Amino acid sequence: MRKIALIIILVFSLFSCEKSETASVIPAPKKRTVVQQFGFNFDNFNVHHDTIGRGDTFGSIIEDQNIGENRVYDIIAKIKDTFDVRTVRLGKAYTLLRSKDRFKKLQVLIYQPDRGSYYVVDFRDSVSVAKIIRPVQIKQRTVAGELDGSLSEALSKNGVDAALANKLTKVYAWSIDFFKLKKGDKFGVTFTERYIDDTIYDGVDSLKAAFFEYKGKIIYAFPFEQNAGSGKIDYYDNHGKALKNFFLKAPLKFVNITSRFAKNRFHPVQMIWKAHKGTDYAAPTGTPIMTTASGVVEQTGYTAGNGNFVKVKHDKTYSTQYLHMSKILVRRGQRVAQGAVIGKVGSTGLATGPHVCYRFWKNGVQVDALRLKLPNSQPMDSKNLPRFMLQMKPLKKVLDSVADL
Repeated sequence: MRKIALIIILVFSLFSCEKSETASVIPAPKKRTVVQQFGFNFDNFNVHHDTIGRGDTFGSIIEDQNIGENRVYDIIAKIKDTFDVRTVRLGKAYTLLRSKDRFKKLQVLIYQPDRGSYYVVDFRDSVSVAKIIRPVQIKQRTVAGELDGSLSEALSKNGVDAALANKLTKVYAWSIDFFKLKKGDKFGVTFTERYIDDTIYDGVDSLKAAFFEYKGKIIYAFPFEQNAGSGKIDYYDNHGKALKNFFLKAPLKFVNITSRFAKNRFHPVQMIWKAHKGTDYAAPTGTPIMTTASGVVEQTGYTAGNGNFVKVKHDKTYSTQYLHMSKILVRRGQRVAQGAVIGKVGSTGLATGPHVCYRFWKNGVQVDALRLKLPNSQPMDSKNLPRFMLQMKPLKKVLDSVADL
C-alpha cells in the first residue's frame, strides 16, 4: 500500500509540474508588418486605393477630398509642367494618403500611368509634384525543351512570356516552317527579361541567342549589329550567314500559284500563245499584296494589259512589279519596307479572275523569281566576322550546354 501511495503522489506531482511550466510560457507578441510603398509609411496615413473610373478626372478626384484652401485650378496650373493631368486614363491606379484624424485631409495623391513610373502630388506645406521612374533590372536566362505541341505551349511550361514565341517566329520566318516542326524537336533560347523594383515582372526585353532542331539540323540565331550605333539588328547563324532573306518568297501570305513564268504560254484572255514573264498567285479580291523587299516605288499606274500596277526598285540590281490590283495603296517615290502592303488583289487589265501577277527584274532583264537564287539580307561583312564570332561563341556555348536534354 505504501508503494502504491508513493506512485500516486509521484504521478500527480509530474502533472502538476507540467501544468505549471506550460502556464508560465507567455507567447511573444506578433510583429506588426509595416507597409511601405512609393516611399511612404502607410501606417502614418488613412490610405485609399482606387482606379480611374469612367468620367473621372484629376480635378473631380481631388475636389471630393478635403484639400483646404487650395483650389483645383491653381493646383493643376502649378503641377502642369511635370504632370499633365489630361493624360489621366481610365482604369489606371491611384492612391490617396489622407490624415488619420477626423478631418481626413488629403496629404498625397499617387497616380500610376504604368508599371514603370508614378507621379507623387504632395499637398503638405505647399503643393509639389514629382515623377518617379522605378528602377528596372534586366535579368538573363536560358531555357530549353522539346516540342509537344506549339512553341507557345513549350515556352509557357518554362514560365516564359508568349511574346518570345512571336519574336522567335519572326526571326526564323525565312529558315523554318513552324507548321512542320515535329513532336520531340528540340529548342533552346537565351533571352533577357525586365523586372521593376527587382520583383515586378515586366516582360521579355531581348533575344540573345536561340537554336531549333529542324529536319535533323540545328539552326542557330544570334543578333548582331553590323554598323555599331545604327540600331539595326539582323540575325545570323553560327557561321555568320544571315537568316533573313533579302526577298520574301511571295507577295501574298497564302500562296496559290496558278501560272508560272514561261517562254510560251496560251493566254486565257487574248487566246494566243505568248511568253508569260511573271508568276500568277490567285487570291480573293481585296487580299493585301506585299512588296517582297524594301525599296522605292518606281512606278504606279494603269495599262490595258497590266491593269492597276506598282513597280518597286530595290537596289541597282533588282526590281519587282505587281499587276492587276483592285486598289493601289502607295505613290511614286514612296519608300516601302519589306512586307509593306502596297495594294490589293483584283482582276483589272487582262485577267480572267482575281490574282496578282508578280514580275521580277535582275539587271534590267525579266527572270523567273522562283528559280532565282536570291541574296540574304545584309550579308556579313568580312571585317565584322571576328567581332561577331567573339560575341557569338560564349552564347553558343551556353546553348550547347542545354542542347543535350
